[in-house]
Amino acid sequence: MTAPNHHWRKIKNVLMQALALLCALLVVAPLVLVFYHLIKEGFSAINWAFFTQLPKPVGEPGGGMGNAIVGTFVVLAQAAVIGVPIGVLGGVFLSEFGGSKLNWAIRFAADILNGVPSITWGIVVYALMVVPMKGFSALAGGVVLGMMMIPLVMRTTEEVLQLVPGGYREAALALGIAKWKTIVQIIIRTALKGIVTGVLLALARVAGETAPLLFTALGNQHWSHKLNEPISAMPLQIFNYAISPYDDWHRQAWAGALVLLLLVLSINVGVRFLTRDRFGARKN
Repeated sequence: MTAPNHHWRKIKNVLMQALALLCALLVVAPLVLVFYHLIKEGFSAINWAFFTQLPKPVGEPGGGMGNAIVGTFVVLAQAAVIGVPIGVLGGVFLSEFGGSKLNWAIRFAADILNGVPSITWGIVVYALMVVPMKGFSALAGGVVLGMMMIPLVMRTTEEVLQLVPGGYREAALALGIAKWKTIVQIIIRTALKGIVTGVLLALARVAGETAPLLFTALGNQHWSHKLNEPISAMPLQIFNYAISPYDDWHRQAWAGALVLLLLVLSINVGVRFLTRDRFGARKN
């Protein structure tokens, strides 16, 4: 028999589903609006020259952000070399080793560092590297972004490793496998997708940072061939073009923002897809 309040329960269920759907749409709507506005304002400025040419002199239309695009990859590569190993190994330590008090202190410090404003990171690296080296450099830009990645990668790695069932560890140790082999060959491999997701999250966060690069990499209008020279990056170029009085530079700033957004999106989608296929084939 149907309960007396069955009809009312169905109505409440539909209302809650509609409310949840509305909240989901409200979350996605800003991203859709931003993406639409970037396409509307910047798509017309995207062409082959935008990706291959250097910026034109002040007031002269045309040119591109080729040096900034390459500089973004250079700085992100340095940041990954610094931030990923330290962050992942730090997460392994928090998950598999250490005492409760020490781990609590490290977690607390990492959480605080995750909330430090990016401009503060820039000032710190400016004092530690730029001033002693007596010049801005691509190396300093990579270091500041790598330092920003470390606490985020460490905390996400720890959380992912803790999701691996404890039975995996116990079974491996019962078979006489060394603890470090258990961690490397079983625990980390099991949680690899989550670790990669955390790394991508960290890269996506630092890819659009401008303030720390203003204090370290500075930017330039030419190709950079050495790590001890100032280097351009897309956030820096977008910032400089956006505050300029030239309409053509404004269009290129919108185009650069669109390309930067697509770059972060493609990295996330592409690496997740490749990782899934690779490790899915091994399991099969």
